[in-house]
Amino acid sequence: MNNFALAFVAVFVALDIVGTLPLYVGMTSGLDRLQRNRVVNTSMLVALAVALVFVFLGESIFKFLGIAVFDFKIAGGLILLLVSLSDLVGEQEASRRASGSTGIVPLAVPLITGPGVLATLMLQVNTVGHPLTLVALFINYALAWFLLRHSHGVTRIIGKDGTVVVSKISALLLAAIAVAMMRSGIIEAYSSFVKSS
Repeated sequence: MNNFALAFVAVFVALDIVGTLPLYVGMTSGLDRLQRNRVVNTSMLVALAVALVFVFLGESIFKFLGIAVFDFKIAGGLILLLVSLSDLVGEQEASRRASGSTGIVPLAVPLITGPGVLATLMLQVNTVGHPLTLVALFINYALAWFLLRHSHGVTRIIGKDGTVVVSKISALLLAAIAVAMMRSGIIEAYSSFVKSS
């Protein structure tokens, strides 16, 4: 039970779905409810599929490609930074991608299933094993799906002008998250280089 609690909390903290909610609201402010639900369903399916692949094959994939987790952090941070900058200085991404591709990039990957979640899952597999890690993963992603599906209430409360403000603030927060992700990757890369020298 203690092992499961540790695995659940670790994935919950790495997922940080509460922190993702305002970003999601900002990214989908130009969509109607049906489109938002489609984005949520798409994003969670893709995010879960990527997470499951890394639970079972993550270490092998990284070794085969010759990359480390810090490489993934830097690349993921760069993608987030580019998306956030396009929202800040140009037309909002969500309004151009009403087809639902917002649910894949950047919502599913790397916001929901990002470097932190992937690294946590790989660590938990080595610590508590596959069964407990999978249960913790499914419960956390079910909770994330529920919260995202009901986030439309937020837009109803804050109104149209409020969603514009949230959109710009969320893009700025997204840029900050991207920089933090890249900084973490660079620091880890430097530490690895120092240890290997």
